[in-house]
Amino acid sequence: MIDSKTQIRWEGLNAIIMVVLCTLVFAILGWWWAALTGLVVTGLVLNFFRDPERVVPDETGVVVAPADGKIIKIEHMRDPFSGESRQTICVFMNVFNVHVNRMPVSGTIKGIKYFPGKFINASFDKASTDNERCAWQISDENGDEWTMVQIAGLVARRIVPLAEKGDQLSMGERYGLIKFGSRVDLYMPKGYDLVVDKGDKAFAGQTVLAKRIRGLRSN
Repeated sequence: MIDSKTQIRWEGLNAIIMVVLCTLVFAILGWWWAALTGLVVTGLVLNFFRDPERVVPDETGVVVAPADGKIIKIEHMRDPFSGESRQTICVFMNVFNVHVNRMPVSGTIKGIKYFPGKFINASFDKASTDNERCAWQISDENGDEWTMVQIAGLVARRIVPLAEKGDQLSMGERYGLIKFGSRVDLYMPKGYDLVVDKGDKAFAGQTVLAKRIRGLRSN
């Protein structure tokens, strides 16, 4: 739900203006069912682009969710930067989730890769290799490497970056969004214990996904 502490992303301004204008036109023409439908759609679009503040954990050695949604897969997958098999957590965003993505750890953006592709259902396994996506490579404060991949889906048709290569961001800071949702995969380094399971709900920048094993460097 949208409250007084929730801002609306300007990236959704075009969509918001379009549905509001359509609703006004329908009302002026006296097409009341269409106008009521427009009001509902306007509410949904505003909900799509909400950006609530989050309480980022102050505990050290933790990893937070990069996206809101449901954890649909936890398994080893091939990293798009290094090519190595790494523990991966996949978070699926539906149309009712917040679509702003946040940093899972504090670090520096080392690389960004864009992959053109299809727009199949992002919950399918092949979406991680076939769909349009944007991969982010992060080096954290310990020198460990992380990869986040934003994946477009059936409804999501545009990935919007909010950061650039070389930027230093803190855990929980916004780095991008996917218009109308989809999925984010997080490729983790070794040395972390998961504290979530498949099917759990996650909130970007707030839900702890894993904790560093004490006394063990992940690289």
